[in-house]
Amino acid sequence: MELTQTTVNDLLARLGPGDGHMYLPSDLDPQALTDLLADRYGAPNTLVLDGFTDPTADDSRGGALLVPFADRTGMMRAWAYGDQWVGTGTVRDAEGIERPVLVVAHREVPEPSAVASDEDEDVDWVERLVRITGWTEPARRPDVDWAEVESRLGTALPSDYKRMVETFGVGAFDGYLDLNQEPWTGLREDGLLIWAGTEHEDLYCWRADGDDPDRWPVVVRSFDHQDVPFDCRAAEFVCRILVDPHHRFTMARYFDTHWFMRYGTHA
Repeated sequence: MELTQTTVNDLLARLGPGDGHMYLPSDLDPQALTDLLADRYGAPNTLVLDGFTDPTADDSRGGALLVPFADRTGMMRAWAYGDQWVGTGTVRDAEGIERPVLVVAHREVPEPSAVASDEDEDVDWVERLVRITGWTEPARRPDVDWAEVESRLGTALPSDYKRMVETFGVGAFDGYLDLNQEPWTGLREDGLLIWAGTEHEDLYCWRADGDDPDRWPVVVRSFDHQDVPFDCRAAEFVCRILVDPHHRFTMARYFDTHWFMRYGTHA
């Protein structure tokens, strides 16, 4: 079997949207399949390695992928994608032969409470973002030297943005909204700092006015170079575009269940 992204598409289509798995030819390279899925879905969780199951591999991290195989799994990597877990690895079949396998399982994320009303001033938007995405990983970048970053940029930065970077690290919300690990300064002459962007070339910025960065509003510099202001902070903006189907920049039309796609192994 020649492994390409088209092959992966065909295999996933055969499995369908529900729970399912298929054994693959014994001569298929499991690492090659893992690499193709990582190109598509980002860095995986490792559920099983050399026959040893991660004790934290519960349903929130893809544990449902292991259910069909009991203790016969030699290796399993897992990716979140919308309301689905995708996994690949090696499993002993009914004859005891270790074979590559592709698995899909339903992914359930606890229903986040509705987006807070404008009257609610005490929302922890980063914590809400953790709930919306079903994020269960430890903080990916807890030791960022923000003093050095802020000194180099010549400005303090919003606290919710710093918490997002520390919590999620390198990656993209719904595999779409890339979180910059420090702001880009390419629009500084326009008074904007860029904290995220999308594959559609929208740039998510702050209007860096005033001495209190926690009061900087979000501005979207759209792909056609129009500036669209929003009277909110970065984490609130991300929450709203994930779950509000009426938001101008909504992502809710694409997915009902959301996730954060990790890139690489940045810790």
